[in-house]
Amino acid sequence: MSRLREFFSIIKEDFAVVFEKDPAIRSRVELFFNYPGLIAIVHHRFAHALHRRGFRVVARILMAFNQFVTNIDIHPGATIGRRVFIDHGIGVVIGETAIVGDDVTIYQGVSLGGVSLERTKRHPTIEEGVVIGAGAKILGNITIGAHSKIGANSVVIRSVPADSTAVGIPARVIDKGRSKDPSDMGKLPDIDKQLFEYLLKRVALLEHALKSDHKELDSRGEELEKIYESFVKSLRS
Repeated sequence: MSRLREFFSIIKEDFAVVFEKDPAIRSRVELFFNYPGLIAIVHHRFAHALHRRGFRVVARILMAFNQFVTNIDIHPGATIGRRVFIDHGIGVVIGETAIVGDDVTIYQGVSLGGVSLERTKRHPTIEEGVVIGAGAKILGNITIGAHSKIGANSVVIRSVPADSTAVGIPARVIDKGRSKDPSDMGKLPDIDKQLFEYLLKRVALLEHALKSDHKELDSRGEELEKIYESFVKSLRS
């Protein structure tokens, strides 16, 4: 009886977290019509319980129905923690051996996929408090550390340390220990744009150097070198 009470307590948290993380919601009625992520999570709670008890075919059928209704594909074998919020949700895929911790936020189009055909742990582990931007792909048996942020459309193929920000294809860690507001995905830097701007400035500086011998070029060159070093550091990390 206590386990059943705990089970429905978790589902109650699933409903409550929508009001905490989505300022757009105005009514409880919307929960059943405008939040496919919530519907998918609740279906998964029941399917996962069946899967653990050996009713795996029934669990797969239940999640197949969920996929038809929500366009979200979650394997019943995946482990999903408490207060996980799938925002918008369309196109989200979570594989069989994926582990999603508590208080994780996942946006539309995210894939927690595998890169191995072996029957082993082949999907990512997402630790608590992580925010995964829209369209991001996290592949393989890697770990995304607690309270990290994954930028939209990033492709992550290596583990990301806790309290970090990772962006790009393949994703690179550009910020460590500074993820103070994991809900703010609008301030992630565009490292490709910054690198392109650096290259343009470097070319302009070299062209200017061919036309003059001014010493001011040295100071401008030093400034660009600092920018370049920061990029090299992010690539190595």
